[in-house]
This record gives sequence, structure tokens and C-alpha cells, in this order.
Amino acid sequence: MKKKLLLLVFFTFTTLIKAQNTKGISGDTNWLNMWTNFNPKTTSYNDASMIITGTITSNMTLKKENVYILVGTVYVAPHVTLTIQPGTLIRCDTATLTTLVITKGAKIIAEGTETDPIVFTSNKNSGDRNPGDWGGIIILGDAPINKSGGIGTLDFELDPQKALYGGDNKDSDSGILKYVRIEFSGKKTSHGKPINGLSLAGVGKKTKLEYVQVTSSDEDSFQFYGGYVNTNNLVSLRSADDDFDFTQGVQCNISNSIAIRSPFLSDSYGSRCFEMETVDTRKGEVLDTKKEMTRVTATNFTMMHTEDIGTEIEGLKHEAILIRENTFLTLTNSVISGFSHLIVFSDTVTISNEYLEKITLKDLLINDTKVIGTTQNTYFNSFISNWYQGKQFGIEFIKLKNNELFASTSIRKKPDFRIKN
Repeated sequence: MKKKLLLLVFFTFTTLIKAQNTKGISGDTNWLNMWTNFNPKTTSYNDASMIITGTITSNMTLKKENVYILVGTVYVAPHVTLTIQPGTLIRCDTATLTTLVITKGAKIIAEGTETDPIVFTSNKNSGDRNPGDWGGIIILGDAPINKSGGIGTLDFELDPQKALYGGDNKDSDSGILKYVRIEFSGKKTSHGKPINGLSLAGVGKKTKLEYVQVTSSDEDSFQFYGGYVNTNNLVSLRSADDDFDFTQGVQCNISNSIAIRSPFLSDSYGSRCFEMETVDTRKGEVLDTKKEMTRVTATNFTMMHTEDIGTEIEGLKHEAILIRENTFLTLTNSVISGFSHLIVFSDTVTISNEYLEKITLKDLLINDTKVIGTTQNTYFNSFISNWYQGKQFGIEFIKLKNNELFASTSIRKKPDFRIKN
């Protein structure tokens, strides 16, 4: 009995150590295998048979046996729940600015399964779909945000009374998104502002967000506007802008997730895996020092490109992360592969020992990326690099091709972006 107990303790201990030492996305099996789609442009989807438009004012369930089309901005009214069965297909009209808005106080229960994911995609035919075909999904909650007055509204040509978010409820519950795909979002408003694949504004801790893939968005894949968010197993693929954008004092814990960029896609300001700020001072926004600053804790994250970047297109490399002032980042047990730098700091950031203590980098595997951090004032570059040289940070630099680093890199098949043993 004693021997069995010792074996059990040893097994538990070694399993824990293995989990702690794993870098990048992890799992006993390839969790990308069943529910994702890395080639949705040519996927054959059934035609829609039922139209949804306007405001949903009573509880509604979308069923797998039907194919739906959203037309225009579709609101789920406060105190109403939209339930979507596993395996349901929702096509999105491309002639209008089609967007699904879960208003403050409403809920969405979209809980697919690994073998039966829920799909939101363009209504165009196979081969004709493109980024920006439709708007995206917006979830509005009443968790705290760093914005004057504590209430915000998104500038996506929404009904002002239905676009409010923010409040005092850290535990706000906007429902569930699990095993959900969002494809070809990012359509621009009439003022030229594109909509994110998934916008999470004032979303609280009780909202469940896991196993969500955003593919070919013409804007950010995921944007967090304040709130308190715990999330895992998110996938951003070929975003034209940032993969994950954090702002307005969001408190976000994100784990076991991946950003897969194309070197040929970027907006005019540069596009990164992470963009972080508390308020956008470029737009004259004012920081509320009494409220939370943006704070992101990311563990077992993978940041990479769809393909190796050779010397002939070296200029297409950007930084993996952009950090502006008044933000905190903890990045651990992660893989960063194929970027010019890990981090670029905004010129509004004053680089100092005190500031870099807010940016925790630990146990990272940095591949084909020469420098940890940079600013436009290159005087600070050596200061940043020297700061993270200590053994206590556990940062390892290597230079391998994608197929040497990752288990399987073929986007045309089902890739496995766990690192090789």
C-alpha cells in the first residue's frame, strides 16, 4: 500500500513538473484537431433557410437542423437569452453591416462540442469569401472599465441605447462561447471603422470563453474593452490587424492560446499578436487613475507566423507585442517565433527599472527573434535586453524553422502547434 502511495505521489509530481515546464500551447492531445477550420474559404456550407434580423426580445434557441442567416445588426435585448445548439451554422449577410450584439444584461449560450462546433461565417459561396464580409460578434457586460463615468459605448454604428457597457459587477455573466468559430469578420462601418471578430466590452468573470477560433478578420480577432475576463484555448488566424487587443483597464487571464499571423497582412500602423493600452491618449482619452490599469496574465501562449520568413522578406517581420503606457503584462511558459522583436514599447513609455518590473517575462522560448524589446529611441534597447538577461527569467533563444519547432505545421491539414519534445 505504501509503495502504491509513493508511486501515485511520484506520478502526480512528475505530471505537475511536466505541465509547468511545457512552453506554448499544451495538452495531452492536439486540442486544435477536431473543431477548428484552417481553410474556411473553400469549405462547402449549406445555404441558409431561416432569416434573423432586428431585435430578439424573447428567449430564442437556434437549432442544428436549421441554417440561419443574420441580416443587419441583430440585438439580443436585455434579460433575454439566445441559445445556440451544438453544430449550428449561422451565415452572415454580406450586403449589410451584419453584426450580432449581446446587449448589457442579455446572454448568449453558444456551447458547441469538439465534434460539433458552432460556426458564424460569410454568406458568400465557397472560394468567394474574404476578410471583412460581415461585422462580427459584440458582447456587452456590466463589469468595470477604465473610462470616464465608468460607462462606454462602441463606435460601430450601433443604436446608442443598446451599445452601452460597463458598471461595477466584476462577476458579470454574459453567457458562454465554447467551441465556436467566427470567420471573415471585420466589415467596415460607413465611416470606415472595421468591426472586430469578437468584441468583449465590460465582460465579467462568470462569462465562459474557451475554444473560440477567429479566422481572417479584417480587424482585430479579439478585443477586450475593460472587464474581468478569464479565458483559454483561443485561436486567432490570419488577422489583418491585431490578434488580441487589450484596453480600458481589462483584467485578463488568458492561457493555452495561439496567435498565427500571416507576414503579408498588416494595417498601416503595424499589426501585432498583442496590443496593450489602458486608454488611447492619441485620441485624447483621459486616464482615470482611481480605476484599474490594463493587466494581462498570459500563460502557455504561442505567437507565430503561418510560414517561415526568409531573408528576402525579412522586412515583413514586425514586433509580436505593442505595449503603451499604464499597462501590466505577465507572459510565462510561452513560445514566440519569427518576429523582429518580442516587444515594442510606445514612445510614451518611460523605460526604467521601475517600469520593467511591471512587464514580467519568464520561461520563454524565443525562436528566430533577435531582440526582446525595442523603442523608437534605440538608446533604451540594450537597457531592456540587459534587464531580461538574468537566469531567473529563464529566456532561451533558438533559431529553427517552423517544421523543426512544432509538431505539425501544415495549415492545409490539421496542424499541431505544440512544440516537439
